[in-house]
Amino acid sequence: MIHYVYATRSNEKNYIYVGLTNCVERRFNEHNLGYVRKTKYYSPFTLIYSEECKTRNSARKREKYLKRGFGREFLKSL
Repeated sequence: MIHYVYATRSNEKNYIYVGLTNCVERRFNEHNLGYVRKTKYYSPFTLIYSEECKTRNSARKREKYLKRGFGREFLKSL
């Protein structure tokens, strides 16, 4: 199964959320509809980044990278 790492940016607040999923469209819609507790108060969102990974483990490693240091700076520059 293919997994994806994605990043969304709040349209109204200075907030970027990074996560992983097996369906980016579904997960993105869940964020915008307020179904995700962590992002509920930051919606609406814009999808700013997505990356396909072959395994869940590789997606998790990439997610961790994007949540810290250089990865976070990369997302802010988009």
